[in-house]
Amino acid sequence: MSKHGGKRTGAGRKNKADELLLIEQLDKHIDRDVVIQKLRALVDQGDFKAIQLYMNYLYGKPKETREVKIETEKPIIDL
Repeated sequence: MSKHGGKRTGAGRKNKADELLLIEQLDKHIDRDVVIQKLRALVDQGDFKAIQLYMNYLYGKPKETREVKIETEKPIIDL
């Protein structure tokens, strides 16, 4: 039997309470206004990652599309 997959301790997304606690702790040490000023400075410098981050938050990520091509094979022997 493989030991990979299935339910494991610590696997999966953290619960909402843990997430909110982390945000609360970060807010004690990070000034949001300073972060916004830094992001603006990077955008003004033309930093692509900063522009991408800003646009994703402003307009949302573009919808991902995938082209699926299914080819059927013809049988070699025709009965």
